[in-house]
Amino acid sequence: MPNHQVELQKHIHEWIHLHREESTAFLQKLVRIPSTQGNEQRAQFLIADKLLELSLDVDLWEPDGEALALHPYFCSPRNTFIGSPNVVGVLKGVGGGRSLLLNGHMDVVPEGNRAQWQDDPFSGNVVDGKLYGRGATDMKGGNISLLMAIEAVQSLGIKLKGDIIFESVIEEESGGAGTLAAIVKGYKADAALIPEPTNMRIFPKQQGSMWFRMEVKGRSAHGGTRYEGVSAIEKSIAVIQHIRELEVDRNARISDPLYANNPIPIPINIGVIQGGNWPSSVADTVKLEGRMGVAPAETLDDAKEEMRQWMAKLSVKDPWFAAHPPTVEWFGAQWVPGNVDPDHAFMQVLMQQFRAVKQDEPVIEASPWGTDGGLLTQVGDTPCIVFGPGITQVAHYPNEHIVLEHVFEAAEIIALTIIQWCGLDNSEA
Repeated sequence: MPNHQVELQKHIHEWIHLHREESTAFLQKLVRIPSTQGNEQRAQFLIADKLLELSLDVDLWEPDGEALALHPYFCSPRNTFIGSPNVVGVLKGVGGGRSLLLNGHMDVVPEGNRAQWQDDPFSGNVVDGKLYGRGATDMKGGNISLLMAIEAVQSLGIKLKGDIIFESVIEEESGGAGTLAAIVKGYKADAALIPEPTNMRIFPKQQGSMWFRMEVKGRSAHGGTRYEGVSAIEKSIAVIQHIRELEVDRNARISDPLYANNPIPIPINIGVIQGGNWPSSVADTVKLEGRMGVAPAETLDDAKEEMRQWMAKLSVKDPWFAAHPPTVEWFGAQWVPGNVDPDHAFMQVLMQQFRAVKQDEPVIEASPWGTDGGLLTQVGDTPCIVFGPGITQVAHYPNEHIVLEHVFEAAEIIALTIIQWCGLDNSEA
């Protein structure tokens, strides 16, 4: 490594070390704001103030739900975003370099049953180097890593050739309407990074997913003569088994080595089952709701078509389904799959800086869940890599927390990645 790069890394490391306490305090402020869907405004105002403090060009707006709903990739349970602004900050380079988009979401899932938490779900308490609270790991800790990286570059007077675009978006947990709104507004770059909780692994590929609903039909009868009816509950067992066979078939085709450590790369999960209306009646209807995983190189439409064709085969197993096929409806949330070549130039830069900071080889895998990275890659024409602090296993769980040391390590890696990707101004080289 050239001497000037060694010196640069030393300065970045020292700056981040000196600003650990104030960054921890800022993360506590963010975690203590319960920024669930529809309640993101206070947290977003905090982010906007921080970006203004860093002298970035700040754009704060509430997405136009009616206009956005016309987009083919729009997905949200709501069509108005009053009180739920997006925030974007742009740090302009001097020109001649590659641009980088840094995207993090501010929305968090609800805290769930508070009795399962050891402390207040939004406490922000620090215990043994871990900061606790809903959103700490998914993904406000990653957002702090981004902000620390940008501030380190700014504070050290490092001039970049390429632009940095920082996005704090809403709606990621509901399918990405916030990131889609930023794409529609014209924000794009030569590459993007999302610091979701990968536990410091690097994900060039991300599984997509879609929610589906099926209605399984039977024929009602009195429970005392149930043989005169057809139980939709019993038929739903056959439907679920048929879906499980589709899952096996689809996953048998996954040969990507990045999924080697994942036992089911693209699961199909049945999460809701409702049926029948009276104990002494044969159930005539069962509703199934679930989530279908979509492979990184697959389209949402191709996955839907495979499901349609597969369900049509049910009548071969059971003639009942020839006249009473289950209806399939796609509803609610969806996440677009993301697929970036592991040999992409941005991947190489990120891996190089990981090695420099961690003195170890990065773990490269495919994401087991969806992110906004698919939207950025496929719709926004901005190849996106997912890498960040945070523990996947505690995201959405009681006692969610993040290891602060990982926040600071990620910030250092991201700061060096910014410099190497965007390029130093010649006067700073």
